[in-house]
Amino acid sequence: MTLSQGSKLGPYEILAPIGAGGMGEVYTARDERLKRVVAIKVLPSSFSADPDRLRRFEQEAQAAGALNHPNITAVYDIGQADGAPYVVQELLEGETLRAELAGGRFSQRKAIDCAQQLAHGLAAAHEKGIVHRDLKPENVFVTKDGRIKILDFGLAKLTHQEVGSQATSIPTATAGTEPGVVLGTLGYMAPEQVRGKPADARSDIFAFGAILYEMLSGQRAFRGDSAADTMSAILKEDPPDLSVTNQSISPGLERIVRHCLEKNPERRFHSAHDLAFDLEALSGVSVPAGLAVPAVHERRAKWTFGAAGLALCVAVGLGSFFVGRATSPTRGSRGVTFKTLTFRSLPIFRALFAPDGRTMVFSQALEGNRPELFTLAPDYPEPRPLGVPDAQLLSVSSKGELALLTHARYIHHRLFTGTLARMPLGGGAPREVLEGVREADWSPDGENLAIIRDVDGKDRLEYPIGKVLYATGGYVSDLRFSPNGDRIAFLEHPFRWDDRGGVAVVDLAGKKTRLADGYWGEEGLAWSPDGKEVLFSTGVGYSNFDVRAVTLTGRNRVALPSSGGLTIFDISREGRWLAAREDVKWRLMAMAPGANTERDLSWLDGSLVVALSTDGRSLLFTEYSGVFGNNYAVGLRRTDGSPVVRLGEGWAGDLSPDGRWALAVVATSPDRLMLYPAGPGEPRRLESGDIREYSSARWFPDGKRILVCGAEAKHASRCYAQDVSGGKPRPVTSEGSISGIVSPDGTLILAQGSRDEYQLYPSAGGEPRSVSSLAPDDVVARWTADGHGFLVNRWSDVPARLERVDLATGRRELVHRLAPPDLAGVVRIQNATVAGDEKVYAYSAIQRRSDLFQVDGAR
Repeated sequence: MTLSQGSKLGPYEILAPIGAGGMGEVYTARDERLKRVVAIKVLPSSFSADPDRLRRFEQEAQAAGALNHPNITAVYDIGQADGAPYVVQELLEGETLRAELAGGRFSQRKAIDCAQQLAHGLAAAHEKGIVHRDLKPENVFVTKDGRIKILDFGLAKLTHQEVGSQATSIPTATAGTEPGVVLGTLGYMAPEQVRGKPADARSDIFAFGAILYEMLSGQRAFRGDSAADTMSAILKEDPPDLSVTNQSISPGLERIVRHCLEKNPERRFHSAHDLAFDLEALSGVSVPAGLAVPAVHERRAKWTFGAAGLALCVAVGLGSFFVGRATSPTRGSRGVTFKTLTFRSLPIFRALFAPDGRTMVFSQALEGNRPELFTLAPDYPEPRPLGVPDAQLLSVSSKGELALLTHARYIHHRLFTGTLARMPLGGGAPREVLEGVREADWSPDGENLAIIRDVDGKDRLEYPIGKVLYATGGYVSDLRFSPNGDRIAFLEHPFRWDDRGGVAVVDLAGKKTRLADGYWGEEGLAWSPDGKEVLFSTGVGYSNFDVRAVTLTGRNRVALPSSGGLTIFDISREGRWLAAREDVKWRLMAMAPGANTERDLSWLDGSLVVALSTDGRSLLFTEYSGVFGNNYAVGLRRTDGSPVVRLGEGWAGDLSPDGRWALAVVATSPDRLMLYPAGPGEPRRLESGDIREYSSARWFPDGKRILVCGAEAKHASRCYAQDVSGGKPRPVTSEGSISGIVSPDGTLILAQGSRDEYQLYPSAGGEPRSVSSLAPDDVVARWTADGHGFLVNRWSDVPARLERVDLATGRRELVHRLAPPDLAGVVRIQNATVAGDEKVYAYSAIQRRSDLFQVDGAR
């Protein structure tokens, strides 16, 4: 079926032909609904009668449609016109990797850049259970701005069905999966594919290795005079050493290529995440200083091991080191050594040296988010529990006394609230000191404690306890005394529980000095032994977390490039570091209409659900992945697993009752309140009045008004009603309210205060009344449809119970149990939301995994 300019294919107007591939003809077209130019692949009429080609065409569309990642070509739509099936994809400008390779081998920097992006795209596909099976330079596209895009999932195979998956259940090719049948492209097929055996993710990794080899050498890894010769080379021969054709290749990079091209799948990288991690680490090797690699990274790199004992090649700065599962330290060319201390990837919330500088104390959750205390002696590698349940470590004094939280309740990130207590490191019962504390640190002499606690909605840093040195409406974390005790350093975050921010110090007279600012994420802080620098873990823009150091005059440097997310906890007097490599994911789980099981509808690795449409067929969410920079992304997705539509930047507030508009906030100074159309239309900026920072944004049931909560310059946070057609926000609650939800009839507002208490306000104005049926740690998903109660879950419960609470009596009834299939490392169930008859629901599960290391030789 050949299409001419101006002809219509459903809602698409054909503009021009692009070319033809083995699986179809490609055209540029205009989407008349969304006013954008797209690419349309149409199966030629001569192929339409071929059931196998037709099936593979549909399979490609379904496979690619199940994936949403910056390094995979996005699929927008699929349909048929006059009997010809077509798929609508994003329009790319650039050329294939094959065309790029025609110019000769790549520089090492360019090859690593391309390989990193390619590995991230593969990791996203493999995580959804999708194996490409025909990866080759022709199926890799390089855009004009250097972005890598994986094309043509025509031979893709779904290796496992996602839990609850229906729309992404891609039919496996019958002929292609029968024993002895070969599918793929010679020269890039793995040995198991040549033998006609089933392919899995490791087959793609083999093809990846062949492509990387070709980028670095300018020659194919496996070639012969005939197909039989090429197949024989894949099965029996190793390609020539890269150093023969390119003497500038680093040994670490050549090891990665060899590891990908192992004949035995068991000896290759076991996941593309591991491969991406190694490549990110190598991005500093043999690259001139100051040259940043413009790859797109996820906010937290994946920290996984293919098998016990497998050593991962990781680079630090301009050298590399090996991180393995052995307890013996591994050394890099800069003299930095890393020694693995823990061997279970579970959440570690804090780790500190004891006064001897060799014994370590840390808090880790063996189950959910309930921390326990452990010590680790230098002469015995197994952690020893201290026998204090639900206890979060805060500080270790120079006298060997612990400061900890008992009855610790998880909040967010690595933060808890509880009762401050003191306890001897050698053992004994904790002695409780003060309730409602979040963090504390001992003064250098071990006599007194500085603390952080929330008082009337403001974070207060106190030293000694009761004397306020600094207060903020955002939050502060990671406070640490300087070695001589004259200052306290801390991380300052302007938005509640958002880890963006900077580093500051305050002296004992209360004079605060900001040392560094503008980071999109930061966690962990320690002083250098000489007290001249503050070290902290942070990232800027698209980069992963590095450990940085800043002087008291604001001079800033990278102390340790750490592709993957290294959180620094402590530095001993001798200069040893305690640090954790962390993998943090936010998984969006949903029960769709008519489904029997939940499914994972995450976009990248930071998907936080906000609202479901009334019919439960669409969900609004915020994507917090660092791919989108400092202002995140507002996304809309069908609960059948259709591709994500990115509506704009910012964080999502709510979806309008008719599903046509998304309410969102763009964090600027001041914040911008936005309406994004869910379909055709233009974004609208709403009047903000004097509100500078928003904490909540919801719709009234009539769809004509919104309820926003935020702070004006001279007022604490409160909630406001506002017409979307125009007009300024009007206060409807007293100061101290940080969020609100409107009743189904629009007459009442349930508002939550800064101290987590709930009150009911008349939406037309008037005095509030307390809600005794709700507890401070209840998180309200919504009102019940009859307006007589609420659907809630407890803030820190894992798994969580979504309960119906009667407003008048307080009676509770279980509605749903919220728990993803994999509970390991899940520290919080967040933003439960319900649609329709309460059978359709969604939530986000925050999963945190950590590996603790001792680092020697870093400066």
